Amino acid sequence: MNAIEITILSIIIMIGLGYFLKRIEFLSEKDIDPFNRIVMYILMPCMIFHAIYSADLSLLSKLGILPFIILASSFVTGIVSYFILRQMKLDDITLWSVLVTVMIANTAFMGYPVTLGIFGQDGFLRAIFCDIATLCIFLILSFVLIMKFGGTVKTAVKKITFFPPLWAVILGLGFNFFNIPIGPIIDNTVNYLGQGAIPLIMIALGLSIDFSAIRRSKSMIVFTSIMKLAFFPLVAFIVASQIGLVDLQFKISVVEAAMPSGMMSLLLAITYKLDYELTSDCILINTVISLITLPAIIMIL
Repeated sequence: MNAIEITILSIIIMIGLGYFLKRIEFLSEKDIDPFNRIVMYILMPCMIFHAIYSADLSLLSKLGILPFIILASSFVTGIVSYFILRQMKLDDITLWSVLVTVMIANTAFMGYPVTLGIFGQDGFLRAIFCDIATLCIFLILSFVLIMKFGGTVKTAVKKITFFPPLWAVILGLGFNFFNIPIGPIIDNTVNYLGQGAIPLIMIALGLSIDFSAIRRSKSMIVFTSIMKLAFFPLVAFIVASQIGLVDLQFKISVVEAAMPSGMMSLLLAITYKLDYELTSDCILINTVISLITLPAIIMIL
C-alpha cells in the first residue's frame, strides 16, 4: 500500500471505531462535545504549537501565500453558490445555513491528519498556514451574519481573540523566531498531548455520523457536496496554477481546499440561529463522501 491508501484507511478505521462505539452504546452523541472541547482547547493547540516551534521557518515568506489560495477559493465558491441559491428562491435562513458550509473547509480537523499522514511534517506545517485562512473566513462570516441577523461585534471578536489554535500559531511562531527554549519536559508533554488530537478527532467524527440526514436534507446535501468537494478544490487548483505554485506548496493548497465542510460552520449556524440541523446534515454527509473524493484528488495530484 502507498501512503495515501494507508492514511485514508487509518482514518476510516478510526471514524468507524467511533461509529461502532456509538452503535454498541459504549459512547453516545453526548460525548462529542467534551471530546471536541478537549481537542480544541488542549490537544490541537499542542499539536500546532509543537509543529511550528520545531519547524524550519526559513520558508516563511513562501508559506505566506498558502492562506491566500484558500481565501480566494472560498470567496469564489461562496459568490457562485450565493447566486445559485438565490435562483432557488430560498429564504435567508436556509441560504446562509448552506452558504457557511461551502465556504468553510475542514482544514484542521480533517486537514491535519491527512496532510501529516501523507506528506509528513513539511506538509503538516503548510496545512497550518492554510488553516489561518479558515480562521479569517470564520471572522469575516461572523461579521456578515451579525449585520444580517443581529448580534454584537464584541461577541464575534471575543470568539476569535480567545480561539486556542490561533494562539498556538502565534506562540509557536514567537517562540521559534526568538529561539525561546521550553525544555525537554514541556517539549515532550506538548508533543504527547498533540499526538492525541488525531484519534480523538476521528472518533468524535464517527460518533457524529447519522445516515438519516440524507433523507432530511437531500437536495442541499447534494449541492454542498458538489460545491465543497469539487468546485472549491477546482478553484484552488486554478488559482495555485496561475500563481505558479509547485510541488508540496501546490499539492497542500489543493488538498486542503478539497477538505469537507468545517465544524466551525456549525458554530456559526448555532450562534446566529440559522438552520443548524441542515448545516449539520450537510457537514456530516460530505465528510463521509470526502473519504472517497480526497484519495481521488490526491492521486491525481
